[in-house]
Amino acid sequence: MHDQPATTAAPHGARIALPDPVRSPWWELGRRLLTALGILVGTVLLVYLDRDGYTDGNDPTGKIDLIDSIYYTTVTLSTTGYGDIAPVSERARLINAFIITPARIAFLVLLIGTTLEVLASQGREMFRVARWRKNMGEHVVVVGYGTKGRSAIETLVNNGHDREAIIVVDPSIVAKEEAHRDGLAVITGDATRREVLRSARVELATHVIITTDSDASNVLSTLTVRQLNPDAWIVAAVREQENVPLMRQSGADSVITSSDAVGRLLGLSSMSPMLGSVMEDLLTYGEGLEVAERDLLVGEVGKPPQSLPDQVIAVVRDEKVYRYFDPVVTLLARGDRLIVVRPAKELPWAPRPGTHGEDTAEG
Repeated sequence: MHDQPATTAAPHGARIALPDPVRSPWWELGRRLLTALGILVGTVLLVYLDRDGYTDGNDPTGKIDLIDSIYYTTVTLSTTGYGDIAPVSERARLINAFIITPARIAFLVLLIGTTLEVLASQGREMFRVARWRKNMGEHVVVVGYGTKGRSAIETLVNNGHDREAIIVVDPSIVAKEEAHRDGLAVITGDATRREVLRSARVELATHVIITTDSDASNVLSTLTVRQLNPDAWIVAAVREQENVPLMRQSGADSVITSSDAVGRLLGLSSMSPMLGSVMEDLLTYGEGLEVAERDLLVGEVGKPPQSLPDQVIAVVRDEKVYRYFDPVVTLLARGDRLIVVRPAKELPWAPRPGTHGEDTAEG
């Protein structure tokens, strides 16, 4: 329904792209209805001003008036054509052939074609939204589609999460367009408002990632999400370390301090470039090393963490994280989960290749 963005050449080989105006389908329908009405009124005036060139078979005098002009125009433009009023002069016939006939085609295209297009597109969209809402549950809600939000989603997708089970919430139209290009469902609105989060079915979400550029908005969004869904695992980003306690009090399960993390990486890279490159490798998906969490296998029960093929850096036991050297996890037990460093070419969330047929040692 919208044309492609207009582009024009600029100096030095650059190209300027102007965005399309965003209008609702009903606005488009109204505009075209007004155009169709203009065609109708214009044709009535054309026939009435040339009324001497027409004859009315139902009138003994054969003359037509304004009512007859309206009647003739409506039945002609709608292709009904009863034949009781007909052009008889050469001028009237030429006007019908070269003006009224094209107007009839334009009238039908504008009115009938546009109406069917709008109703069909609206119906398809309503069906898609209804089906999406019916199937949505145990999904991930990502608040904010900036750099952090996009990276978080790509990490989820690269680790096997279904892209269709991710919903983005962002008030920006630009973010909406970018998320749609990436194949994601988007709720356009402020995530601090309950109705917006309810539209994203946050009460059914298993995980919520909050990554806006404002710590205040992140805190308020976290509070609202926690009220709507007491069981969701909430991961929130803050810019300043001093806001971490407030974020945790608001209900976040995990808080990431973006400015401190970047500053620490910069400091490490300046003191030891090699250490900085390793840390960057761990944070980058797809090459080199990968940090992952996986289940403990049956054959690994009772072994020390250091003896496993993967480089174990931590053990999750009873919802607590222990470093691999902690005396509590000297020997691995059923129900443990492992935080490991492994080659990026291996599936991060799967058992190590060669052990896929083994059972996990769940408690």
